[in-house]
Amino acid sequence: MDAYLGIDIAKRKFDVALLVGAKFKSKVCSNDAAGFAALTAWLKVHGGGPVHVCMEATGTYGVALAEYLYDQGHRISIVNPAQIKAFGQSLLTRNKTDASDAKLIARFAASHHPPPWQPPPLEVKLLQALVRRLAALQEMQQQEQNRLATADPLVQAAIARHLQFLAAEIDATRRQIHDHIDHHPGLKQKQRLLDTIPGIGEATIAQILAFIGEPTAFASARQLAAFVGLSPRQQQSGTAVQRPAHISKTGSAALRRALYMPAVVACRYNPIIKAFCTRLKAAGKPSLVIVVAAMRKLLHIVYGVLKSRQPFNPRLT
Repeated sequence: MDAYLGIDIAKRKFDVALLVGAKFKSKVCSNDAAGFAALTAWLKVHGGGPVHVCMEATGTYGVALAEYLYDQGHRISIVNPAQIKAFGQSLLTRNKTDASDAKLIARFAASHHPPPWQPPPLEVKLLQALVRRLAALQEMQQQEQNRLATADPLVQAAIARHLQFLAAEIDATRRQIHDHIDHHPGLKQKQRLLDTIPGIGEATIAQILAFIGEPTAFASARQLAAFVGLSPRQQQSGTAVQRPAHISKTGSAALRRALYMPAVVACRYNPIIKAFCTRLKAAGKPSLVIVVAAMRKLLHIVYGVLKSRQPFNPRLT
């Protein structure tokens, strides 16, 4: 596969750059069914065969296009935007436009041959939609609660009614998530396995099932931690730069948020993580560093349980 298609996605349109040999062809399409068909016709004119498509993981804007191109028989790669940024910096790229970004992504694909992506099964896609909806409702609820605290008495009653509505919708969505997992044996089996890990509850399990998927997609637990954005990153150069290590934060912010409180609980009740945190505390590590390390350790346990398909066993961890 010697043709590489870089795609820079936006809400209403996307820029593409087709790299064949050392030459580029560029096009802009609308981010809808008409634009997808126009892209297919354009690709037929400029080669016709399967291409290696590469795009950044930028939320939901590119999902429909990725699935469409996958069904068309193309190889799809969805990569972390931080990888593209670092690649551009290595090339000393100065231009920053949608068209130039598409070319940069195509060059990255040709140079690095990122691994192929596959669309998640339908039941996982639906679970993702439900989990995202629940998060949006909870965010609206928090915003309205903040407004109620300082609202003029004239609008307090309206905010209170909206809060009642949001509470009912949150409860209904939680039930939908619970029933959805119950009705799909694969998800239910994974839920039972994850439920054996002390510190992880129903809400976190739903997040893990929605956004981690099959552990076989990751070569190791460390790779999974990098995907979530929990890999430590150090900045050290000689004796002049000695900054404390921090997490990369280049992965899923939603999963990091979902793992925070379970890690706090696991520090007290999960025997493996409790002993781990005790050692870190004895070494003088700050509380936040300990919690982040516990999040990473918890994710390693999640990976082991899902990959082995065996319940949590502290003697084997």
